[in-house]
Formats: sequence, structure tokens, C-alpha cells
Amino acid sequence: MREKLQRFMWGRYGTDRFNQFLMFSAIVCLLVSFVGGGIFYLLATAVMVYAYFRMFSRNVSKRSLENQWYLKREMKVRSFFIKKKKELGQRKNYHIYKCPNCRQKIRVPKGKGRIAITCRKCGNEFIKKS
Repeated sequence: MREKLQRFMWGRYGTDRFNQFLMFSAIVCLLVSFVGGGIFYLLATAVMVYAYFRMFSRNVSKRSLENQWYLKREMKVRSFFIKKKKELGQRKNYHIYKCPNCRQKIRVPKGKGRIAITCRKCGNEFIKKS
């Protein structure tokens, strides 16, 4: 039986991060459909069918490109939250201002009173309370 499964899966794409995301979102849609909403059941079924299609596909290059596309989008979302977490951690000791001219973020230590801040990117000078 194991040998038959290995022969069947030979040359197939298998699972990757995009498939894991699709399966997780299908499970979430199924859970939401229990609360009420037949549309979520149909959506979960469609997503699951697509995930299995990707898993058993023999077009490895196309599935790999789809996974790379997904990983690029996932990294953008992750980096956004990592930046926000870093900013929240610095709020205790620093104020973070944006330059009114070029929108560059500038970090200034707290407790220094009113200070003149010079943007390193464009050279614009503005006054803020630290």
C-alpha cells in the first residue's frame, strides 16, 4: 500500500506554505459556516478543492511560482507587524515623528523639551516637543 502511494505521488507537487494557508482558511470558513452562512461552506469547499488540486498537480514550476507569490505577500504582512511591534517597544523612551516635507520617520528621545529636529534625508528643520 505504501509503495502504491509513493508511485501515485511521484512527480506531484505536494504541500507548501500556500497550501497550508489555504487549508487553514478553509477550516476557518467551515467553522464560520456552523454559526450561520451557507456561503462560507461553499467558499470552504472551493478553497479545499483548490488546495488539493495544487497538492496533486504535476505542474511543479507553476505551483512553485504560486508559492513564491504567496511568500512575498506574507513577508510584507509580517514585516508590517514586526515594524509596529518594534515601534511600540520604543514608545517608552522615544517619540517617533514624521518629517512634514518627505515623510521620513525620525526617532527623538523623550524628556528634552521643545527641540529643533533636522531631517537627515531632506535637511528640513522643524520644531517639536520631545
